[in-house]
Amino acid sequence: MDFKDYYAALGVSESATPEDIKKAYRKLARKYHPDVSKEDNADEKFKDVGEAYEVLKDPQKRAEYDQLRKYGASGGQFEPPPGWESAAHFGDGGYTRADSREFSDFFESIFGGGGAGRASGRGGGFGFRHQMRTRGDDVHARLALFLEEAFHGCDKQVQFTVHEMDDHGHVLARKKTLKVKIPAGVREGQHIRLKGQGSPGVGGGEPGDLFIEVGLAPHPHFTVEGRDVMVTVPITPWEAALGATVTVPTVDGKVNVKVPKGSSSGRKLRLKGKGFPGQHPGDEIVLLQIVMPEQHSEKAAALYQQLAEAEPAFNPRSKLGV
Repeated sequence: MDFKDYYAALGVSESATPEDIKKAYRKLARKYHPDVSKEDNADEKFKDVGEAYEVLKDPQKRAEYDQLRKYGASGGQFEPPPGWESAAHFGDGGYTRADSREFSDFFESIFGGGGAGRASGRGGGFGFRHQMRTRGDDVHARLALFLEEAFHGCDKQVQFTVHEMDDHGHVLARKKTLKVKIPAGVREGQHIRLKGQGSPGVGGGEPGDLFIEVGLAPHPHFTVEGRDVMVTVPITPWEAALGATVTVPTVDGKVNVKVPKGSSSGRKLRLKGKGFPGQHPGDEIVLLQIVMPEQHSEKAAALYQQLAEAEPAFNPRSKLGV
């Protein structure tokens, strides 16, 4: 059987209010009423409008219908999803115009019937009891960490929103706070999955999962590429020329690093295993940057003059052709 789009039948959006739905129904019911309408297939359209209103006017039936749309039935041939069980019963109350006509096979396959022929003699409206076993929604949250927290691991509180259905079929949003253990070595963009912490299921269905996307706050010294940590370390001209042992920071503390004699700005030194932890730990990459003093003493200036005279053939711009 074909899936029926009740929202399209009434010309309203999925976010339409009950007042919007009632207004659209009254307008279309007048337009397509067989006694006054000259439209083609007015009788069929009148039935479609009435059926759509019967479902969308009732919060519980509307919520259940929305579940089917979410299930993926909104197009092509429709078969009730696995686990859908329906049992209609009739209560007291007045009918709308939609109640007094036969409903489609699609309606009966969802709500267990309830056309006028079944209800005749009761003078009552509809009550529905059925259960669709569906899995709850997965929920996505983003958690910003300091680089040190991601490196060492930590406990954090995460707040997110889940959607659940109450006893009347209304879908409610609820804030949820969860204490989460962040493992050491998580990286930017990595997702942590917490099974069963998403939105509750419907009809006894299992809950969805919570997916936490990790974000890293900018660090004043370090940047991260994959599992490698990058840091720029300033050195003096004489440390670069003569070689030296300098202290450099790592995420896990300070270490001493040997600067090779004759190093230039831009030279990279690799500290094995000092990057982010994991099955294959990353490295720390130290980028050397030669820094000149802002002012020189007369003695230092004289020494630079002697250096220039001692190395007359050195031309750092030779690769530029000048």
